[in-house]
Amino acid sequence: MTLQTLVQAIKSVLAAFAGIQSNDQRKKDFEQGSWGTYIVVGLVLTIVLVFVLILLVSAIL
Repeated sequence: MTLQTLVQAIKSVLAAFAGIQSNDQRKKDFEQGSWGTYIVVGLVLTIVLVFVLILLVSAIL
């Protein structure tokens, strides 16, 4: 896995999180990239999001 592949996977997962990824881009991602990369990036970004939300709520309350 190259750095460019990792960056593309992160961009794709963030776009999917935001709900702005097109169906064509999704198809292109899975044709060119490894599904494992997207799963790992998705899990890591989900964990980061949960921790950020926990920290944010803890700081506010």
